[in-house]
Amino acid sequence: MRQHPRPGTASAADARRLARLHPAALLGLLLCSTGGALAALALPAALGHTVDRLVTGGPVPWTWLLLCAALTLAETGFDAAAAVTGTTTTAELTASLRTRTAARLLAAEPRRALALPSGDLTARLTARTADAAAAPVTAAGAVAGVLLPLGALVGLLLIDVWTAAALLLGAPLLVALLRAFTRRTADAGADYQRAQSLIAHRLTEALDGADTIRAARTGAREHRRVLEPLTALAEHGRRTWTVYGRAVGRSGLLLPLLMLLVLAVAGLRLGAGAIGVGDLVAASRYASLAVGIGALTGALGSLARSRAAARSLGPLLTLAPLPHRGLGPVPDASGHLELRDVGVESDGGPLLTGVHLTVPGGTSLAVVGRSGSGKSQLAAVAGRLLDPDTGSVLLDGVPLDAMEPARLRREVAYAFARPALLGATVEDTIAYGPGTASPEAVREAARAARADGFVALLPYGYATPVADAPLSGGERQRLGLARAFVHPGRLMILDDALSSLDTVTEHHVRCALDARAGRCTRIIVAHRLSSAARADRVAWLEDGRLRATGRHEELWADPDYRAVFRGTPPGEHAERSGAEAETR
Repeated sequence: MRQHPRPGTASAADARRLARLHPAALLGLLLCSTGGALAALALPAALGHTVDRLVTGGPVPWTWLLLCAALTLAETGFDAAAAVTGTTTTAELTASLRTRTAARLLAAEPRRALALPSGDLTARLTARTADAAAAPVTAAGAVAGVLLPLGALVGLLLIDVWTAAALLLGAPLLVALLRAFTRRTADAGADYQRAQSLIAHRLTEALDGADTIRAARTGAREHRRVLEPLTALAEHGRRTWTVYGRAVGRSGLLLPLLMLLVLAVAGLRLGAGAIGVGDLVAASRYASLAVGIGALTGALGSLARSRAAARSLGPLLTLAPLPHRGLGPVPDASGHLELRDVGVESDGGPLLTGVHLTVPGGTSLAVVGRSGSGKSQLAAVAGRLLDPDTGSVLLDGVPLDAMEPARLRREVAYAFARPALLGATVEDTIAYGPGTASPEAVREAARAARADGFVALLPYGYATPVADAPLSGGERQRLGLARAFVHPGRLMILDDALSSLDTVTEHHVRCALDARAGRCTRIIVAHRLSSAARADRVAWLEDGRLRATGRHEELWADPDYRAVFRGTPPGEHAERSGAEAETR
């Protein structure tokens, strides 16, 4: 069995990959953060020396005063440069992580890629990627947060060992405070993200079913269902701020006491003549830098959120791509399709079982059956939108799972009942696919799908933005059909893609499909009698099994087959005929 890396390991590895995407920017950020920290650490020593020169009398130490000003400007400049570099790099890393995660999803087998609810998946691809991508930048910027207290401690040691010892007395409490803050922030952040994903999922469901909700007048109920996780979300948010507030409160108590202890020891050492006035000034500044954990606390909180987000992205980033052996389709073949003992399961139950089917190249096959009989699963398996759990599918003698996915996509065109209209304009929507399509090809495909008439009536014709085009269900289907026509390949699969067309339009589309006979295999998932009657052969599915294949005229003699189109349960015709015969 193939072993997959644990999500935590995968997220850590991905963070390292992200860091390697923009090494120059992260190195610049590291240098700016380090430069700002070094300038901040050098400033107390320069101030102390300047104060000593002023206290002892003599000429004004202009050189030291200028050095203090230069260090102040350097600290400010480095911090500003770090802020700009960090923001820009975070945006670039976020884009890179989103692209990589989306690519993993698209390259994986759809059943596994879409195992997550759509709303949760959207949240992970947007908010989670932004949080996770901030980790390298936060880690590079956190160098200053670590360097400042360590450097301040070294500065205190150089000034006076006893003063540094006073600071070290409170260091264990400070470390324990930061550790507890990091752990609790990570837990609260992960719970917050899960509740946020649940809201996103329910909102997506409600938007997809808006018409159903409106027709059933259940808007108030759906409103409550979508917002029900807000209680948990608010609780996790309050817990996050409670953790932060407690950390700030405890540090607000601990840090002044620690500062007071350090200054008290430094004052005693000043009274004993062990240090000078300038050393006291420098010691107070170093103590302030050593106990100023605000920046470090913020960095730790951000890293905790990044870690939680990376864990949620781990399952997506470890998705295995569709396996293949790099083969291509046989050149100049007509699309001979074979399904050999194909079986598909979902949630432990069979959707397709033992399907043996052969579709000669260049012919048309209508797939019929009642709702839930497995028609869409067969259509998905035929073009490798879904890998069968058992059996194999071959196109012109080449197994689909052996073909390189990009080459396979150029040979298989799909049209769906509810096509996604991707692209900025209507022309972009029709041309959308694995290859390029000229404006002339787009218009020819639109005419074949009987879409050119209503497109011409749009405000800007083919240049009309899709978002501004008021389209009916049938018009959307025709655009989806046009997209399939413009990228036909050797196999065209229509999954209920004619269901919203009127009879006249369907007739013209079927004529366009028939015109491709001999050079393109057509599989039509059909509910209408006319679609089955025009096909070269019919595959009749029942409960996930292939009950019969043959010409429509041959199958029509079976009353159960006729019942598929009349909405009568199987067997009822035979029972009714027997009862009527006995009555007669």
